[in-house]
Formats: sequence, C-alpha cells, structure tokens
Amino acid sequence: MPFSNSSELSPSFILASIPGLEAAQSWMAIPLCSAYVLAVLANGAVLLVVRAEPGLHAPMYFFLCMLAAIDLALATATVPRILCFYWFGSREISFAACLLQMFLIHTLSAVESTVLLAMAVDRYVAICHPLRHAAVLTNGATAKVGLLALARGVLFFLPLPLLLLPLPFCGSRVLSHSFCLHQDVMNLACANTTPSVVYGLTAILLVMGLDAVLICLSYLLILRAVLRLAAWRERLKVFSTCIAHICVVLAFYVPLIGLSVVHRFGKDLAPLVHIVMGNIYILVPAVLNPIIYGVRTKQIQRRILSLIHVADR
Repeated sequence: MPFSNSSELSPSFILASIPGLEAAQSWMAIPLCSAYVLAVLANGAVLLVVRAEPGLHAPMYFFLCMLAAIDLALATATVPRILCFYWFGSREISFAACLLQMFLIHTLSAVESTVLLAMAVDRYVAICHPLRHAAVLTNGATAKVGLLALARGVLFFLPLPLLLLPLPFCGSRVLSHSFCLHQDVMNLACANTTPSVVYGLTAILLVMGLDAVLICLSYLLILRAVLRLAAWRERLKVFSTCIAHICVVLAFYVPLIGLSVVHRFGKDLAPLVHIVMGNIYILVPAVLNPIIYGVRTKQIQRRILSLIHVADR
C-alpha cells in the first residue's frame, strides 16, 4: 500500500527478518543480547577505570573514553530496538524514529572516525616529535578535538534525514537490516533520490574516506620514523605502542567497508548476509575496542582486576 510522509497516517517501515527463520529469532537474539551486555559492561568499565585512575588522565586515555562513550551510544541506539523485534515481534518502526536512528548511527560513526584519526595523530606526535607531544596534545586540546568531532559528525550527517523528509515512499516498506541506514531507507523512496545519493556519498568520502587516508598517511610517517632506528628491538618496542590503535582502526573500518560493499554489490545476496553484516558493524567495535585496550594497557588491567577482586569479597 503506497504511503507518503505527507499523508495523514504516519508512515512506517518494517525491520528485516530472516526468511524461514522467524520462529528462531528469539533464540538468535540471545547471542546478540549477550554481545550488547558485554559491550555495555566493558565500555562502562573503561570509563570508570579512566575516571578513577589519575595516572590515566592523559590524552590517549581520554580518546579511549570517547570511543567507549560513542560505542555505548551507537549500540544503545540500535540493539534494544532489534531485541524488541526479535523477542516481541515489534517489526514496525515509525518514520520519525527511523530517521532519528539513522541520524544517530551515521553521526556517531563519523564522530568515531574522527576520534580514531585524532588517536593516529597522537601516536604520530608521540613517536615522531616526542618533545612536543606534551605541549601539543594537552587535556584541553583533547577536549576541543572531542567537541570538534561531534560538531563535524552533526554538520555532515544532519542533512541526510532532512533530504529524506520530503520524499514520498511507496511499494515495499521492508528494510534490509534490523535498523535504519540512509541508503536502505533511501532505496524505498518512489521519487528522484539523486540529491540524497550525491550528498550521502560526498559526506562519507569527506569524513570516513578522508579520515582513513589521513590515518594511513600518519602510519606511513610513523613507519618511516621507526625504520630510522638502529636496533630492531627498539623498532619493535616503539611500533608496539601503535598495535592497539591499529586493531581498533581495523575493527571499525573493516565492518564499515564490508557493509558498504554489501549495500553496493550484494543485492542478490541472501537477507541473512545483510542482517549479519549490519549487526557486525554495530557491535564488533563496541565489543572489541575495550578488550583490545584492556589487553594492551597494564593500568586498565590492574584496575579492572582490583574492581573484580573487591566485588568478589
């Protein structure tokens, strides 16, 4: 039944289910819920540990707190709604709620990309210009970077829902994911979507694309500086300080690229592929980021272990 956002009835979309596995969705929600709980606990622990440990009040750990807060917000904006669908059969999502969720997903992803770039710059300055590191990356500068990252995400991705607002929607209302993404919603419009396509692609390239290029450039400069060191042991020791950040960058960009490829070239793929890739994109960074930094940072390890020991008493 055709519908439009200008009609008297509030338009809505239908979240994607897995054909033939609808009856098993309540069971499939269990690992999804477990991953979400793990993400909340792990990222919450990082925030508490950094706040409670004065020795961690440094730019790198403040950036880590930003990542934890972003991952918590991104997972909370999507996973509870997916669980309501899987457990209670609530597949319908209103037009306004869908646009809000879409805006949050894209904006928070842009903010995370900017923070990852800032962390790469932090590593570059610490390794290539160690004497200037404390003067350049102060706590105040770190806070300004966080505000700039948020403003950048909002300014670039606020137009996405605004471009969709005047469009009529007709035909199928079924999304290809269990949450709302710009390209997914845009494909359901029965009008010219060229402005939305062009702006969406431009925003992605100017934010995530540019950030990825600059991160690669920063690591090329870091690698050049590391290779100038005489001893291999010293080279490995210096470069090992970047391992955690490289893993976090891969945990963010690999699912992002995978999801983009599925949207662009995977129209004939099974619906399960779209749903799984979407869930990986939402949850993998949120689960892996605190684990990666927890393993690589002894101060975080010790503080978390002490908290667990106190809780067991």
